[in-house]
Amino acid sequence: MSDLFAAHEPDDFAAKRPLAERLRPKTLAEVSGQGHLTGPDGALTRMIEAGSLGSMIFWGPPGTGKTTVARLLSGETGLAFEQISAIFSGVADLKKVFETARARRMSGRQTLLFVDEIHRFNRAQQDSFLPVMEDGTIVLVGATTENPSFELNAALLSRARVLTFKSHDEESLEALLKRAEEEEGKALPLDPDARMSLIRMADGDGRAALTLAEEVWRAARAGERFDTAGLTRVVQRRAPVYDKGQDGHYNLISALHKSVRGSDPDAALYYLARMFDAGEDPLFLGRRLVRMAVEDIGLADPQALVVANAAKDAYDFLGSPEGELALAQACVYLATAPKSNAVYTAYKASMRAAKEYGSLLPPKHILNAPTKLMKAEGYNEGYRYDHDEPDAFSGQDYFPEKMGRKTFYDPPERGFERDIRKRLDWWAKLRAERSGKA
Repeated sequence: MSDLFAAHEPDDFAAKRPLAERLRPKTLAEVSGQGHLTGPDGALTRMIEAGSLGSMIFWGPPGTGKTTVARLLSGETGLAFEQISAIFSGVADLKKVFETARARRMSGRQTLLFVDEIHRFNRAQQDSFLPVMEDGTIVLVGATTENPSFELNAALLSRARVLTFKSHDEESLEALLKRAEEEEGKALPLDPDARMSLIRMADGDGRAALTLAEEVWRAARAGERFDTAGLTRVVQRRAPVYDKGQDGHYNLISALHKSVRGSDPDAALYYLARMFDAGEDPLFLGRRLVRMAVEDIGLADPQALVVANAAKDAYDFLGSPEGELALAQACVYLATAPKSNAVYTAYKASMRAAKEYGSLLPPKHILNAPTKLMKAEGYNEGYRYDHDEPDAFSGQDYFPEKMGRKTFYDPPERGFERDIRKRLDWWAKLRAERSGKA
C-alpha cells in the first residue's frame, strides 16, 4: 500500500490525487468535527500527553476520520503503523502481522495495528487479538461503523476503550468545503442554497462532501454557477446512510416507534419518510405499525389495531407508491391516538406469574365433569353460570386456590379504557359484595 502521508511526491501525481486525500489532516489538531477526541481537552489528546496509548475501538459513521486519526496517532506516539482490513484479511494475514509485530517488539518498538471494519471478523478471529494485546505486542485500534456492543466479543471490548466518532455537522462540513476551496484556489460554483444542499447530500460524511465538491468543479463550465436544481442535475444524489440489516435500520425504526409513542405525528411521519426514502420494505413498516398499535395504544383505542392492519393490507393490495399513503395515514392515526401500555404490561406480568407458579390446577368449580369420577372429585361443583346471575356476573374466583387472586390489567383513565376502568371497578365492587367481603 502506498504511503498516504509520503512527504515527497511529484507535483503532477499529487495534483491527481482525490481531494479527500490531499486534504487529509497532518496533525490531530487539524482533524475536523471530532473535538471531543482530538481537541485541546479531547480524550486522544490526553492519552498522548500522558504518554500512554491503550487499545481502542473507533466507532462511527463513514467519512468521520477514523483511519486518518489512527495514522496520526502512530505518528505522534512513534509506534509502527500496520493496517489491515477485516474484509480482505484472514487467519494467515493475522498471523503474519502478529509475527512482524513480535519481531519489532524485540527490537524495542511497539506496533499500532489498525483494523478497518473489525466487526467483519468472526468471534474466533477476534479472540486471536487477545494474547498480543495483553502482552503489549500491539496496540489495537479497530474501526467499525456498527455498534460494538452487538458486533464485538465481550473479551475484546473489555480490553479496549470505545471512542465514538460523530457525523460531521453542517458547520464542520462547511469548514471542509472552505479548505477545499483554498486547496483548489477557487470557489465552488454554487449559490448559497445549492451549497447547503450539497452539505445535506453529504449526510455527515466528510469524504462524501469533498467528493461531491470535486464533481461540481468537474461539471461546471467557465462562469457557470449552479442553483439547487442545477446541482441535482450534475451530481448523483448520494443515498442515505442506511443498511437495512444494521444500525441505521434499528436507529430509525426506534425513532419512529418512540415518536408514535410520544404522540408526535410530525416526527413520526419524518422517520417514516426517511425509511421509505432509504428503501425500507414498506410491509416491514406496516408490521411495525401493527406492533405499535398493540403495545402502545392497546384498548385505549381498539380501532388502532384495525387501522394499522388495514393499512398493511392496503399496501399489500396497492403496492408502491400508492400504498405508502395508507401507511402514512396509519402512522398519523397511531401517533394521535390515546396511549396505553396496560395490556402490554398485563401480558408481561401474567407471563411472569405463569412461570413462577408452574402447573397449578384451576379451581375445581370451573372444570367440566364429563365422568362420574370427576363429579365425585368435586369437579364443576358450585359453578354458577354468569348469564343466569344478576347483571350477568357471578363474582366467582377463577384463579388456582394456591395462587390467590392477582391483578395484572390496570387500565388508565384514558380513551376507551376509561369506560373499561369503570366496568372493572363496578365488577370488583360486586365481587366483594357477593363473596361477603364488602
